[in-house]
Amino acid sequence: MNLWKDFSNGLLKENPTFRLVLGTCPTLAITTAVFNGIGMGIAATAVLVGSNLIISLIKKVVPNEVRIPIYVIVIATFTTIVQMVIKAYSPALDKSLGLYIPLIVVNCIIIARAEAFAAKNPVINSIMDGLGMGLGFTVAITIISAVREVLGAGTFFGMQLFGANFEPALIMILPPGGFLVFGLSIAAFNKIMSLRKV
Repeated sequence: MNLWKDFSNGLLKENPTFRLVLGTCPTLAITTAVFNGIGMGIAATAVLVGSNLIISLIKKVVPNEVRIPIYVIVIATFTTIVQMVIKAYSPALDKSLGLYIPLIVVNCIIIARAEAFAAKNPVINSIMDGLGMGLGFTVAITIISAVREVLGAGTFFGMQLFGANFEPALIMILPPGGFLVFGLSIAAFNKIMSLRKV
């Protein structure tokens, strides 16, 4: 049981955003502010860990023919719990993320980890995989959010960074800016990863 390997895969080698390019819908849609990026990352991590735990526990009793619908039900249950917690304790985050919290149910990262990892590995390893993948996703979208918020609004966590004469590059908080920062982030991450192997 190599728990560190299972955890660290999601951070670097198999980072869901920068290496596997999964979960691009929330990556592009909600990364206009760091607050949103961190909130979505934490929500997705909670769903990943919970669903990996349950799927790993029930993998031997779930018939192969219905495994995907069962996985979706498990993921939907955890997504609903996370959404209710966010509504109760962080209405501002709930308002800014809106529809993207329920869409965690169909997030490719979570379904992929259920099918590729949790359904084939022990419980502790599955939890570590969910935690690593979730943290990797959170770090990635927080980096993208920070770049877009600083350049597109001149703020960081909503706090003004520059003087009154700063002209924000509004394109950065629009969809084209999201694609641009996302593409450049993937390129930079992969370049750094290739230099590590040299």
